[in-house]
Amino acid sequence: MCIIFFKFDPHPVSKNAYRFILAANRDEFYHRPCKLADFWGNNNEILSGLDMEEGKEGGTWLGISTRGKLGALTNYLQPRQNPEARGRGELVAHFLTTDMDSLSYLKKVSTEGHLYNGFNLIAADLSTTKGDLVCYYGNRGKPEPIVLKPDSCQTQLLKTRAGSMCSLY
Repeated sequence: MCIIFFKFDPHPVSKNAYRFILAANRDEFYHRPCKLADFWGNNNEILSGLDMEEGKEGGTWLGISTRGKLGALTNYLQPRQNPEARGRGELVAHFLTTDMDSLSYLKKVSTEGHLYNGFNLIAADLSTTKGDLVCYYGNRGKPEPIVLKPDSCQTQLLKTRAGSMCSLY
């Protein structure tokens, strides 16, 4: 099971504390070809592993950019996968390379969610000048993305059959 834990505190008490802490694993198919985490994109501004499976090359499950964009994905276990569905890893890769903010991007994704097998997606804009914005959308849950607030725990909303995303506040 893929799982993501994160702690989000946009105003930590200590100057030495972190605003966002993330721990994740990729526990899907060990034989699936992928590139190890490295910098890529225009000016090498994105750090992530890359899926190399035929037909899904270039997607990723977790990445961060030097502009403060972070994307993280878990799959939702379904009894039957649609073999014609688009690769879910493109969702993270596209977010990291777009100029759209996380909420706008997830609103766009929510209109296209039916094109993918089940997923959970965290998109975040981590910016000291504009303020942090962390959002969630899953295509097997509520129809609209939500903004995750640091003063409330969204764990139940983010739990799914195959992948979990737990926010720790």
